[in-house]
Amino acid sequence: MTTDAGQSHALFGVIEITPTEYAAFRDYIYARCGISLGDQKQILLQNRLNRRLRALGFTSFMQYLKLLEEGDPSGSELDLFLNAVTTNKTDFFREQHHFDFLRERWLPAKQAAAAQSGDRRLRIWSAACSTGEEPYSIAITLLDALGADASRWPIAIHATDLNSDVLRRAANAIYADERVADVPQSILKRHFLRGTGDKQGLVRVKQSTRSLVTFQRLNFMDGAWGVPAPFDVIFCRNAMIYFDQPTQKTLVGRFLEHLAPGGHLIIGHSESIHGRADELVHEGKTIYRRVVAPLPSKAGARNPSGTEA
Repeated sequence: MTTDAGQSHALFGVIEITPTEYAAFRDYIYARCGISLGDQKQILLQNRLNRRLRALGFTSFMQYLKLLEEGDPSGSELDLFLNAVTTNKTDFFREQHHFDFLRERWLPAKQAAAAQSGDRRLRIWSAACSTGEEPYSIAITLLDALGADASRWPIAIHATDLNSDVLRRAANAIYADERVADVPQSILKRHFLRGTGDKQGLVRVKQSTRSLVTFQRLNFMDGAWGVPAPFDVIFCRNAMIYFDQPTQKTLVGRFLEHLAPGGHLIIGHSESIHGRADELVHEGKTIYRRVVAPLPSKAGARNPSGTEA
């Protein structure tokens, strides 16, 4: 469809994206945030961006792209653009086996190690936290597993996402009743407050649970992530599926740089570690442990050229 046709169609409330415009936006999105859009996502992108075009009074997608590239020095429109193009799908205790792993295997191992070292710090990163269900599920799991002993364990859950809108919602920790319909009543009583009056039909995570989580906006394509590494566990589930394989491989490598030796990387059910089997040991369904590299011998250590260090 030509631009003229797209402009005509815009009179009826829909601005259509041409194949040329879609190709240009695919390149722009890939460069900005690493998301790789397939050929079949053209209508999806068109629908997601129409509100911004109408709000700005634009009649073509190229006008909008020109604004992003040349007329947005503060990055405020880029922020709105990235919020529009990112997908956010999550639930409380999604992929329950990961939380079972934390409770039944990971935490007991940390407790045993702490008995020897005295180090009780628990540092977890929810690297694509969306509206907060994942980091709060982690917090609930740890608090309930530790019970009365929880106050003796400094728990720090760092939660990041590219989308600033979902981060605001995550920090507010307010959810509609249907979002917690599958959460056991015992957990709801311990960790949630029910709204009354004009807040009826809503729940909010209690402050004692919210206080364990800090939120930060993060673009995986940034040169420096600025997160408080190293982490004992990194959750990055169902986010890498939006990247191509070279980007996924790079991301796994960067996660390893932010993971403590012996720490765990937890990914989504349709994702993989992309050739990092020498650095990550499989410990469960989409759960991997970072291999602790042996220390080099002090005597006779050799550098890669074969000479003694």
